[in-house]
Amino acid sequence: MPARRPLRPVGPWHPRPPQVRRVATLSVHTSPLDQPGAGDAGGMNVYVVEVSRRLAARGIAVEIFTRATSSDLPPVVEMVPGVTVRHVSAGPFEGLGKDDLPAQLCAFTAAVLREEARHEPGFYDVLHSHYWLSGQVGWLARDRWGVPLVHSAHTLAKVKNAALAEGDAPEPMARVIGEEQVVAEADRLIANTVEEARQLVRWYDADPARTLVVPPGVDLERFTDRRDRAAARRAVGVADDALVLLFVGRIQPLKAPDVLLHAAARLLADEPALRARLQVLVVGAPSGSGLAEPRQLQELAVSLGIADVVRFVPPQGPAALADHYRAADVAVVPSHNESFGLVALEAQACGTPVVAAAVGGLPTAVADGVSGVLVDGHDPADYAAAIRKVVEQREVLSVGARQHAECFSWDRTAGSLVEAYTAAMGEMRAVVRSPRDRVRDAVRAFSVGGTAR
Repeated sequence: MPARRPLRPVGPWHPRPPQVRRVATLSVHTSPLDQPGAGDAGGMNVYVVEVSRRLAARGIAVEIFTRATSSDLPPVVEMVPGVTVRHVSAGPFEGLGKDDLPAQLCAFTAAVLREEARHEPGFYDVLHSHYWLSGQVGWLARDRWGVPLVHSAHTLAKVKNAALAEGDAPEPMARVIGEEQVVAEADRLIANTVEEARQLVRWYDADPARTLVVPPGVDLERFTDRRDRAAARRAVGVADDALVLLFVGRIQPLKAPDVLLHAAARLLADEPALRARLQVLVVGAPSGSGLAEPRQLQELAVSLGIADVVRFVPPQGPAALADHYRAADVAVVPSHNESFGLVALEAQACGTPVVAAAVGGLPTAVADGVSGVLVDGHDPADYAAAIRKVVEQREVLSVGARQHAECFSWDRTAGSLVEAYTAAMGEMRAVVRSPRDRVRDAVRAFSVGGTAR
């Protein structure tokens, strides 16, 4: 038997780029299983669901931690193969608003840490927190697990407070401070648009090198213009010759559905004969500060004398929602602030042009003059004029709407996030090495029989 050759150093070991195998996603205040358009469920829920599905399709397991809001919820739900939702008990199941949740973060964090402790170290490769409450949990878990924290704010308190709707309450200072802390601690900050990235740097002193722009996407198969518009109108219950204006979203001052109602009243004042075919569909339910006066919008329709042309529809599932988009002549998004505006993108994917406020991410979501019209301010007269313009040019704008929506893809979003996860993991491994890592690296720095391992 030949003598074993002596061990010899082979120079620095260059590890392969880290591979993302499992992501812990934190969504404290709202579950991805909730129906968007009511309560605290909205675009963020859609984002978490769609990204998680795409990551799972890439072979990356996703575990989503969210607060349980009912004793009837099972502790663990498989959303789709590869994506698990864990309902965490933290405080009373019902009756807690977002402003009450900071007091429950300790209990929520303990449950997250205990789940990880059931596994071997390194079970999760990266944390992705959504909204500042989740960022607070992620900040502690990051330090405990030694894995990077990637954070998506979705909305920012300082930005919201700078553009408050009339009668809306400002975001509390506790949230402002909490956001500042998360921004300082996160390894990567994910902004939906260039404007949001600028806001993070300007308002929160974020590190530009750690602030990445990753636009959300849209499901172009689910939201499509390839299906029959007349059939969609029959499904929704509007006449073929109706002029349909659509609002989709949570009913609260921030989303400004009142602007659409005032604009509709202006349209009827200018053209009374339009009443015979005008239909205003409001799809959503009260949420946030809108819960204080849950029937305020209905009462506004009565006071404006347009209750006969306004129909309030509860939040819809994806298939029914797509029919509402296709049935509409114009989708109206008059929000005072939007980090992106997924509703605008979904409508355009269905071939429906959009009239939107020129705020936040909406100038990215809507191509002004190509897929719709952007409006400065919230004067109902300006929205009425923009609606007329879109109706006159609907055929051309409808084509532009679909083409613009096709620039956005959830697959592309997920791919960019994987790149962000991988880069953050590589940086952390280069800086923070556990004793086990250091021993493994030392062993790999030598070869046996002249072959590097």
